[in-house]
Amino acid sequence: MTLAAQTASPAPAAPAPAAAVAANPLLADWTGPYGGVPPWDKVTPALFPQAMEVAIAERRAEYRRIADNRAAPTFANTFVPMQNAGKRLGRVLAVFGVMTSNMNSPAYQALDREWSPKLSAAGDEITFDPKLFARIQAIYDARTASGLDAQQQRLVTRTYDSYVRQGAKLNAAQKAEMSRINQALATEFSTFSEKLLADEGTAITVTDEAMLAGLPDSVKATAKAAAQERGQPGFAIVNTRSAVDPVLTFGTDRALREKVWRTFVNRGDNGGATDTNATIARIVKLRAERAKLLGFPTHAHWRMQDTMAKTPQAATDLMMRVWPAATARVKQEVADMQAIAAKEGTPITIEPWDYRFYQEKVRKARYDLDQTELKPYFALDNIIDASYYAANRLYGLNFKEITGQVPVFEKNVRVFHVTDKNGKEVGLFYRDDFARTGKRSGAWATTYRSQRNLAPAQNVLSSNNNNFASAAPGQPVLISLDDAETLFHEFGHAIHSMLQDVNYPGLTGTPRDFVEYPSQVNEHWLLTRDVLDKYARHYQTKAPMPQALLDKVIAAQTFNQGFATVEYLSSAIVDMKLHTVADGVVDADAFEKAALAEIGMPKEIVMRHRLPQFNHLFSSDAYSAGYYSYLWSETMDADTWAAFEEAGSPWDKATADRFAEVLLSTGNETDRAEAYRAFRGRDPDVNALLKVRGFPTTN
Repeated sequence: MTLAAQTASPAPAAPAPAAAVAANPLLADWTGPYGGVPPWDKVTPALFPQAMEVAIAERRAEYRRIADNRAAPTFANTFVPMQNAGKRLGRVLAVFGVMTSNMNSPAYQALDREWSPKLSAAGDEITFDPKLFARIQAIYDARTASGLDAQQQRLVTRTYDSYVRQGAKLNAAQKAEMSRINQALATEFSTFSEKLLADEGTAITVTDEAMLAGLPDSVKATAKAAAQERGQPGFAIVNTRSAVDPVLTFGTDRALREKVWRTFVNRGDNGGATDTNATIARIVKLRAERAKLLGFPTHAHWRMQDTMAKTPQAATDLMMRVWPAATARVKQEVADMQAIAAKEGTPITIEPWDYRFYQEKVRKARYDLDQTELKPYFALDNIIDASYYAANRLYGLNFKEITGQVPVFEKNVRVFHVTDKNGKEVGLFYRDDFARTGKRSGAWATTYRSQRNLAPAQNVLSSNNNNFASAAPGQPVLISLDDAETLFHEFGHAIHSMLQDVNYPGLTGTPRDFVEYPSQVNEHWLLTRDVLDKYARHYQTKAPMPQALLDKVIAAQTFNQGFATVEYLSSAIVDMKLHTVADGVVDADAFEKAALAEIGMPKEIVMRHRLPQFNHLFSSDAYSAGYYSYLWSETMDADTWAAFEEAGSPWDKATADRFAEVLLSTGNETDRAEAYRAFRGRDPDVNALLKVRGFPTTN
């Protein structure tokens, strides 16, 4: 999305009033050390309406001056001020985004409902300004003959293309309809998020501890703390993935597993006030109407114009190349689990709530590997230090904790000052690691402020957000291997933002199917021997993870890849199918069922994200017709790790330098497919992905 398309909304076209800026901390420039920091300690919901109104008005005035300039349009008098416009609003929205994701409350939900459509209208007002677009087009038409350098030409081209994709060439009536659709979508996105958050805030209460047999003590302690927080007796299994998965993996009470599973997979699909099906139907229909208005066959075709895959068919081809191998592996996995159940004298047919439980039994039998053996080696603080060690060794980044020296939005947020290999300041890194009520589920990275060299230059304010369970007082937080991989994954996003070295802000954001690539690559360093020896030490004995245990982990890396791949890929395929329905008329539940039947979804597995709870698709446009991007990125990721292996070491300096210089630091200054070819010497090889997942490779 271009800067022009991000924000602005009806309000008087005037600069920000000095009195308002002085009185409202959200409107003030970020001050203090490290290039200025957000005033987290002063943020309240009541401050946002005025902050939004004033910042939107200021931005409108900035764009009005650009559009009304009587001088002939040039890069200097049009694109440079566009790159600098709306900075105050950008700061306000950066803070607002964190509060609605990390510290949500009814007050913030109400603000989101009110302001989402207003902000959408704001973006449309700028995108649809004919005088502004005329200047953009004039510069675009002359881009090769006007002396612009390569970066300037790319910025002009990408901005022009983005404006056209968003409707800048529509007539007045079409623009009005487009704005109506965009505002309606913004409202529906907010509604979907609010309903899902409500369902994820529920919990199953267990008063008989015997029903929790098999669960590690740390999991039971977390459930007990959750019950106490809710003022309930016994234990509470919160309806989020981090709370549910351990029960499905270790709980011996099959009836409880089924109850927990059904509650979790039916989020948003229970009828009543929190049911999302009607919301989804409206979103998909509105998206189809928008695509038709813009001249695209479907929403997927529109969304994929600015991706590496380019077309729905290209993305589908990759997914369907992997799908048969994944479903074939599931059949083998289910057969192995049925054999274990039969051997134990348990006459059951494996159901979805049994899969994780019996896969652990197979893992133990086949590899003598029990996941509970690993957890003592993954103390959260140690793994955080491990991620910093790897980033330093690979890229020269240095992290010094400064928690307590700058404001934070929640007491457990930690802050680190980041410098590069020459001691130059990179910026700050915030980490919000623990689950709590009002925080959305999952793990994600956020950038409060992005690097730029264009004056005024900026450093980076980056963050990671996880949902780990807190430990009892005085006890270390122990996380699973999956959690540790997630930590390294999200930190890969942060590394990407910290290594960025671009001139123009408009060349920072990368295509959706590139975004996950740097983060997926970063996961590989977790299990390197150097990292494990230094940081994966038993929290009690302080001994490093034994090689024999690591050998078991490595031997089991392709274990259960049928389940993992089908769970993810079914979600991605259904997403693409949903958004290639030309008229967008769908019933979410019926569509999901038919689409899964068409591709032969194994009955023992459910989509990782069923449509009624698919936040990636329906809380914004971000991943719509784009959930395939994890697989697209993983193809590059696997092939990139192969480059390090070919170089003989995961720490090979020449490969790390080339990876950073060609791919991580360049933002979107060059076409990402061309950049990948420059790094690897060819296009990514899908066989690297198949090999990593333990599937048969192809020619």
